[in-house]
Amino acid sequence: MDVNLVLLKKNGSQKVFPLPSEITTIGRRRSCDLHIPLASVSKKHCQLHLDSGVLKLRDLGSRNGTNLNGKPVDEAVIRSGDFIEVGPLRFQVQIDNPPKDSAASASPRQKPANQSNPPHKPQQETAPNSEANEMDSMLDNFFAKKK
Repeated sequence: MDVNLVLLKKNGSQKVFPLPSEITTIGRRRSCDLHIPLASVSKKHCQLHLDSGVLKLRDLGSRNGTNLNGKPVDEAVIRSGDFIEVGPLRFQVQIDNPPKDSAASASPRQKPANQSNPPHKPQQETAPNSEANEMDSMLDNFFAKKK
């Protein structure tokens, strides 16, 4: 079973992270499998566990919590297409194949784009664009170093 987390960046681009093993820890600590160097992410924030074809998400007592499809969770079963939020980052889960709804499609926190709007025009975010671009740039630089 192939599992990917697709980082949905505020600028509309995406970055795919294959889960490296059956147990994947996400957090700020460098020893985490997916290291996210942001203050709003706990040292050991959450864990994904693939067991007998079932993917489970478990919050590891994080300060800001872990959300699944916009709702806080302690533990939950994940399905392809679900959205996981860790701090300010949002991931869509892909299991084996991309979900029927693409990662760029509407999610529980976003309204679908109005078809009368040009498709290249990004929807307005709550954070200023410069802040969103700065975070995207920082993440691009960080994750580029990990490879």
